[in-house]
Amino acid sequence: MAHTLEVTCRPSWKRTLWFFVGLGTVGAGLAAVRTAYCGPGPGLGIGLLLAAVGIVSLHRVTAEVKADARGLRYRTLLHRRSVPWHDIADVRVHLKYTHTSRGEEARRVSVLLRDGRRWLLPLPRSWSLHDPVFDAKLDALRTLHRRHGAPASAHLPVISSRTAGRGWAGLLGLCALLLACAAVAAWFVPDAASNEREWESAAPCTAATPATEHPECLTTLPAVIVRTDANRPKQSSWLYFAANRPVRRVAVPHQDAQAFRSGDSVELTIWRGKVREVAGRRHVWREHMPAAGEAAVIAAAFALAAGYPGAQSLLRLRGRRLADDEVLPSALPCGGALVGTALWLLPLCYLHPTAPPTDPGTVAWAAAGVSATLALIIRAWRATGVRQPGNGVAGEAGERGREVHLAARFLEHTDYNPHGFGTHIVLGDGPPAVTPHPGPGRFAARRIPVERLTVKDVRRIRGSDGDTVPRSWHIAELDDSGETVRLAAAPTDLTRIVHELGAAGTPVDASNCEA
Repeated sequence: MAHTLEVTCRPSWKRTLWFFVGLGTVGAGLAAVRTAYCGPGPGLGIGLLLAAVGIVSLHRVTAEVKADARGLRYRTLLHRRSVPWHDIADVRVHLKYTHTSRGEEARRVSVLLRDGRRWLLPLPRSWSLHDPVFDAKLDALRTLHRRHGAPASAHLPVISSRTAGRGWAGLLGLCALLLACAAVAAWFVPDAASNEREWESAAPCTAATPATEHPECLTTLPAVIVRTDANRPKQSSWLYFAANRPVRRVAVPHQDAQAFRSGDSVELTIWRGKVREVAGRRHVWREHMPAAGEAAVIAAAFALAAGYPGAQSLLRLRGRRLADDEVLPSALPCGGALVGTALWLLPLCYLHPTAPPTDPGTVAWAAAGVSATLALIIRAWRATGVRQPGNGVAGEAGERGREVHLAARFLEHTDYNPHGFGTHIVLGDGPPAVTPHPGPGRFAARRIPVERLTVKDVRRIRGSDGDTVPRSWHIAELDDSGETVRLAAAPTDLTRIVHELGAAGTPVDASNCEA
């Protein structure tokens, strides 16, 4: 029976998918006929939409994955591929959280070939945290791989957005898009500066002003407001004028439309063919002229925003030697450096959008800001370094008689950690124990049975450890009477805990712990 194990994965809801295939075909055909006889119209767009739905449904309904002793085969609408088991290095899971607060996730299976290529299989798929069908198919594929191939990993590799194996083309694309937006905003800075200077220097038109120069001077005309339309704040509000003179209406913000009243006599200031100001006895509205500083701030903000996906790409480059399922350090320290840079750079761009500062005070401000940014970058570089568990020096044990609460978590439910209630481990005066609080005291503490625990390995965080464990922590795998129990903590704290457990009588080997 073991040699006849076969796995076949076909899409669910096949009848529904075939219905959408037929609907897309009929809709596209009717739209084509209508367009041929009546010309383009709204039906063409509906037909194209139905055709797209039909193509996607056809791609889904024709997908199939088969595996047996000979190897793995899959097909889709456009691809057919097969590979023997000895050419596959690993069968892995790709994880994408769709709603982290609810624990919802999308899971797919991928294979890593020995030549480095990666195939993302169309089936099986799962959109649930607990899906017995998906888990059974995955276990069967891994069983076939173990029987007829040579898996590179003894555990199940899980690739998520936090791990080193996730691609970075999307990050680079986002970075390039934000930099392009920054370049477009920077391109408008000179024009905005020129327009701002001309508006501020514009003088009222006189009788001696030639007609050709009237658009460049300020023309003031009387008018009477006959009606106001104060629409919702996100919609345009309007001022209407009697006899449609000098213009029919002017768009103003919601608050300004409420400030004017029907029958108000106002003066309109016209510049370059547009009403720039409406001045009444109770209220004055002036059109907002985009300033060069505003465009410069937008450009700088886009450039700084591009730095975050750029930093994430750099972290993936630094972790290129890690296993694909190992979790990378968080890019938040890099985000902190970008925020710190924004605090001094954006005001500087607003005040000096077109030329570097020359006055001593502003130069000192810029120099101090650059120094602060360099310090933040150095700190972020150190904080995002990849720390590998190695032959580090063991941390000193806690002083006897003084309790210390260290943030640490057992990831499995055990009799001393029921339902994962523990958030800290208390060391010092008394046996090591798990507590649900950071102290002081041992309220609700449960003693750790050190006599039955043995450390098997100390490693970095993997994708299969979940996203609730901080990226900078390490994992100690403990043997608890034949069951594997994972203990997560910061590297230095984990070293101290392991040695305290050893001092309490646990047969541990902490040579792999890093201080």
